[in-house]
Amino acid sequence: MEGHTARLVLLLWVVTAAAASFPASLQTCNPKAAAENPWISTRRMLIGCWTSFVQDNAVEVHILKMISNMDSIILELNIESAQPTILILTSPANCYSTHKLNDKVHVYLHTNSTINLYGNEHHGNIHKETFPTAEEDLVEWAKQRFGGVTSFTTIRNPQVVTWMASNGNKPGSPECTLRHEDASEKHFIKFTSTPSPFKSCLLPQQTGRDEFHIINIPESAGVCNVSLRVEGQKTRVFLRGPQGTRWTFLNSLHTQFMSNNDVTFPPFGISPEPVTLAADAADMVQREALGFFQDTAFTSYTELRPEDPALLLVLRARDEVGGAATVGPVTTAPSQPMPLMMQLYTSPDYRSLLDSNFKVQSDRRIYAEISHAACGDVTLTLKVMGCTVHSKGSCSEAKELPIMMEACSLAACPNSTRLSFSLDQLQELTSTSGDLECSVSVCFKEKCAYGGQVRRNLELTQPCPQPPTPPCFDFGLPGVLGIAFGGFLIGVLLVGALWFIKIKTGSPTGLDISSAAANLSGCPFSGAKRQPVSSNPAPSENSSANGSFGSTQSTPTSSMA
Repeated sequence: MEGHTARLVLLLWVVTAAAASFPASLQTCNPKAAAENPWISTRRMLIGCWTSFVQDNAVEVHILKMISNMDSIILELNIESAQPTILILTSPANCYSTHKLNDKVHVYLHTNSTINLYGNEHHGNIHKETFPTAEEDLVEWAKQRFGGVTSFTTIRNPQVVTWMASNGNKPGSPECTLRHEDASEKHFIKFTSTPSPFKSCLLPQQTGRDEFHIINIPESAGVCNVSLRVEGQKTRVFLRGPQGTRWTFLNSLHTQFMSNNDVTFPPFGISPEPVTLAADAADMVQREALGFFQDTAFTSYTELRPEDPALLLVLRARDEVGGAATVGPVTTAPSQPMPLMMQLYTSPDYRSLLDSNFKVQSDRRIYAEISHAACGDVTLTLKVMGCTVHSKGSCSEAKELPIMMEACSLAACPNSTRLSFSLDQLQELTSTSGDLECSVSVCFKEKCAYGGQVRRNLELTQPCPQPPTPPCFDFGLPGVLGIAFGGFLIGVLLVGALWFIKIKTGSPTGLDISSAAANLSGCPFSGAKRQPVSSNPAPSENSSANGSFGSTQSTPTSSMA
């Protein structure tokens, strides 16, 4: 799970080139001082703790520290509905408060405290003691004095503080470990305070576009640790701050971002390499953000000057904002250059550039170089996933080309990649004009994301057909030996056949006068049946021949005669 999330986070960090060209202008806005931004809410992350400690008599022990940018604090403190509580109040500034208590709440103030409480009817519940004011020392004193601490809460510029009628303890450890926290998560205390000053402006939103927020902390502001909670599903964030600023995403699986500072993702601690930004002026930051994300408009721009060392930003989802987002003044800026470019060459040394109007024979091999615009100090590499030629004309056809990657050093190709392909398959196309289109991935440290497509016009010519060449027979020694052996084998078979016929038919002893085939003596191919020679005289010589006609028998005497 850790490795999968790490890869996903790095993938989301990669800046991708999603289009081959941009509209005519970029949209920016002029920030103005604002009370709130409907898309982004700021919450101070101040020192505090929240434990499960409760005294044996069910009394809770809470410490509330109030700080201010001004010399004095004027607030309303309402603890009338609180559970049995020991409340320790401390503040380095002069504090004037109207308050309401109940008889179950006891308030402890420092002997020399500048906190003034007015309107209390339970004067016996206000106690003054000498205790330290530093956070860690105050917690240790409370542990020794009351056995433990249920919560420690710091509020800057409080206006109204109300203790709720609910238990203030939290399941878990009874030890109070001070850290930066979001005090608004504590359900038992509600408060309002003066917000931190900031500037903001918004742009008109188009349906279907993902949220794109720009957050800028000028160089003159203090270094701050900023935590971000992103509630939208698909959100892009551009973060800029003074050197030393650290951004921490509390939930980042659906966030794409860019920053000039360190960015971490608890609990994995991933920190991609920051980018270099030129200036902190609002218009410059907006243009750089649009250039890095290769977009023409953003959702909101917010300029912060944190008063505390830690800050929490909550980026709301679109359905939470609804129609509350107003539009600020819009200006335009020149468009950015094309993110991806492809050039064609006719030689493998990449010196003979192919003009867009030059026609290429379809039996040639073409060499291509695809490049992207440099993104500051970020080193991005390109990977070509495939190339296809789409023919132009009434009957559109598409042919995928087999590509071969060509070697190129990082010094020679800092922002590009080289490849070559054969055009043999294009001889089947009926049209001689087409678009060469290649799909490209953009990679950062072996982590890649889809970068879009790059196109280039291609004019083809078919090669001239060559006349057919007559076949040429070349007989070598194996051929001659094969023919000789074949002739010998045919002769043997013919002789054998003749010998077989001779055995079956036999040899004749004289002329066969009944043969219609031949009159030669001993012809083995005669098809007539052989007749025995008769010893009887002809009919003219022996009148009794008719009586013995057809007889084939003879005596030895007549045969001898």
